[in-house]
Amino acid sequence: MTTIQTFARSGRVKSVLLGLAAAGLGLGLSAAAPAPVASRTASQAEAKAAAIKVAALAAAQSRDGYNRRVRVHNQTGWTMLRFYASDSRTSDWEEDILGADTLAAGRSLSINIDDGSGACVYDFKAEFTNGQTLTRFNINVCQIADYYYTR
Repeated sequence: MTTIQTFARSGRVKSVLLGLAAAGLGLGLSAAAPAPVASRTASQAEAKAAAIKVAALAAAQSRDGYNRRVRVHNQTGWTMLRFYASDSRTSDWEEDILGADTLAAGRSLSINIDDGSGACVYDFKAEFTNGQTLTRFNINVCQIADYYYTR
């Protein structure tokens, strides 16, 4: 199932698309068996809240037509604990895009790095279970579709 997470800082919004399976609208809602009537109201409220998030994300996207989605591949042999992508023009790493999640070795995730600023050049930082931190500078996310972390 596709999950949308948003991160707001300094008035900017980042969206992260984790996973690729298209289930319904992909708003992080379960497509399991129908819920009891009492919880349907909560599910409808969750769906409405998710729809509002999607609308907010659409408003925050850059309007220059560049695709800023990058599939990050973890081929290091260690689990990625944290991942940061920040506009190269700033000195702040901003939020950990993975949040409470991790990226296991051999897995990948698609990230929409568009924060609405129109920036294409970002710095990436990843932290792994072996204690290693890998930092890469000046990655043009408007020109790449995949980024690989390897040993």
